[in-house]
Amino acid sequence: MSSFSAGGAPVRLTGVQKMSDCVEEEDRAESPGSSCLSMKINAEPGHSELDDGEKGTTSDRHKEHSSTSNTNQDMPESREDELCPERLKQQQQALTGPKELIPEVWTESGNTSYRFRCPGPGGFQCSSTRLVFVVDQEAELLYRTVPWDESLLQSAGKTPAGPLFNIQCPEAAVCELHLPHCETQDAVIHEDLLSVVHITDDGLSFLKPLQITDTHVIVRVPHLSSFGLVWAVELLGRIWNYRKPVSSKVLLFLRPPNPKTQRQNLNVFLLPRNVPLDEVKAKHRNSEHIMTPSYCRLITGQRYSVQCGKAQKVQPERAEFDLDLGPDYLPTFEIRLPINTEEATVTVRDQKDKDVWKHDVDLSDSLQSKENQPEPRSLSPEKRLFSVRSQFVDAVSDPVLNKMLDQLLQQDIINDEEKDSVATKTKADKARTLIDMVRKKGARASSDVIKLIRKLDVHLSEKLHLS
Repeated sequence: MSSFSAGGAPVRLTGVQKMSDCVEEEDRAESPGSSCLSMKINAEPGHSELDDGEKGTTSDRHKEHSSTSNTNQDMPESREDELCPERLKQQQQALTGPKELIPEVWTESGNTSYRFRCPGPGGFQCSSTRLVFVVDQEAELLYRTVPWDESLLQSAGKTPAGPLFNIQCPEAAVCELHLPHCETQDAVIHEDLLSVVHITDDGLSFLKPLQITDTHVIVRVPHLSSFGLVWAVELLGRIWNYRKPVSSKVLLFLRPPNPKTQRQNLNVFLLPRNVPLDEVKAKHRNSEHIMTPSYCRLITGQRYSVQCGKAQKVQPERAEFDLDLGPDYLPTFEIRLPINTEEATVTVRDQKDKDVWKHDVDLSDSLQSKENQPEPRSLSPEKRLFSVRSQFVDAVSDPVLNKMLDQLLQQDIINDEEKDSVATKTKADKARTLIDMVRKKGARASSDVIKLIRKLDVHLSEKLHLS
């Protein structure tokens, strides 16, 4: 039986560990930025408040977490002195969050990675994944989703309840993690239904949440590796009979029109709420995401249908809602529309033909953007690079830029001095300098760079219409 290491490689499971609580003594350092507080996340993203019941401190009684023992050991109680008003004020000022941060996102070989830097102690929410990190100092966070080994979870009586995130932080500054869940209000109240699996090179263990809010599951972080939400299979069967209500979303992706058939396909995805949109986009780079209000409530195991009055065909007629946690993210329904359809009403209905989601979808902006796109292939390689210069600067990732520099040097397109002059700049300046440097070398160098972009980042190449 194998698991995943911090880098995603298989590791051996040492045994099925029993769920245990995680107990830690709070760091009572004098610096106000050194304490990690349990933060309550409201239903509205981007807002938080300190837990009133603990006067701004985390719980002072947790059991010690162990990944190797099948028994729980009683730990002596620890008692924290009540905070003076001035100390409490300092800690509250240190944790004015969670502040929403927009991560750097890049895709390689269809896999999406995220990175952002926390400027100091506090709580910070990733705008793409909705993960919240509570850190005690300035830190850089690197994270991505990795596949579940469901057979491994089944042996422990668990099943996935959200994506599995591999998280790294060189500064080891993360002390609390808030994972977004897809629970409805009815499900949150059932104790022990949800827990967090922690997967390391030594195997896996389960962390009992400190708190479950309307949107997140909060756990203490012993050290970083892979974390994901899981359901207890026995409780899932006993409470819900496996037909569980889930906070979900409907995503629409429009595929490029087919001139021969005079049709375009609108793909409909039924997904749990805690699947990051960027993960789905990465798997459907040739399609355009149509922004719509997406929230709905679906029941796992129930069958749903899609209605669209302007459709030439909708298939399949009905589909069972499954908790799709990737990695492929295939569409649930396909709607075939006439090629110049500007608006269509899309309705999702349950097995009793009751509407659970309905929206008038505006496709005119998508049609207009396609009509106004210049044909880049008619331009010379130098002009093609120049036409996408600003988009390239905004969208290219630093890792891709570094790989480009290495390969351009290896191919003798740039020399050591040119490489060194680019490598020391910030990401945006590095991208601008690289594009301008190569354009001045002529058509052959520019063409080689276009091929290199296609090779290193297919998603970026398609976004810039360089494919």
